[in-house]
Amino acid sequence: MKKNKKMLIFISTYILIFIFVFTIIKHNDIDLQGNLLSTNASTLSNKKIGWGIKREDNHEQPDVGKENKALMDKYNGISLGNSESKKVYLTFDAGYEAGYMEKILEVLKKNDVKACFFITAHYLNTQPELVKRMIDEGHIVGNHTVNHKSMPDIDNDTIKKEVMDLHTAVYDKFGYEMKYIRPPKGEFSERTLEYTNSLGYRTVMWSLAYDDWDESKQGREEYGKSKVLDNVHNGAVILLHSNSKDNSNILDDVIKNIKDMGYEFDTLDNFKA
Repeated sequence: MKKNKKMLIFISTYILIFIFVFTIIKHNDIDLQGNLLSTNASTLSNKKIGWGIKREDNHEQPDVGKENKALMDKYNGISLGNSESKKVYLTFDAGYEAGYMEKILEVLKKNDVKACFFITAHYLNTQPELVKRMIDEGHIVGNHTVNHKSMPDIDNDTIKKEVMDLHTAVYDKFGYEMKYIRPPKGEFSERTLEYTNSLGYRTVMWSLAYDDWDESKQGREEYGKSKVLDNVHNGAVILLHSNSKDNSNILDDVIKNIKDMGYEFDTLDNFKA
């Protein structure tokens, strides 16, 4: 009788231990060897998406792609604002300094416009004074990662390092907490959207841009103006590159003309879809 009782206690204990271990494994995504598995993002599609837009006439909102827009909405991304609101949002990609940021910041200050600057680690390391000025003057500083790698091409651990190393560096220097990210090269997947969300970041794409990043294609100021002014629309998320001399020269006119057209510049913190 005592022997049977001991056996029953042993079996019950074994079952309880098994249930406990299985629950821990299930909850924490740990394999039977005790290794932490990838987050849920690893089970999602890693199909690389290159962001693109199809322009419309008469200042109508562009087509950003039904599936792409659905993904952005699913993960609380920013790409296209409210179609009934004449709000526009100005953003810059700043991978490196080409000598035009001071002028850009002066123009923004003169016109009382706040922008979001997506910077890389190279920009932070080489131009900390300009990054500090962005913050001090009320602009948003966004994360463009450490090394500008295409996110679908790297695993979650590398993404975390690319994003959070820059995040930590900015916080350590300025006490500033970044919360917006623009995927390098405009490339992402559902996996990377979900994973950067899990790191506390909101993805920001765009609905208005032109080929301004190529420094061999400068000296086209009228072209740049027309590309922006002819295509501005309600809820526009405007992408400009700060390494463009043309952008630094046309920015004042562009801002004034957009305002004259009845649009209002707002910040990503006030974004409404």
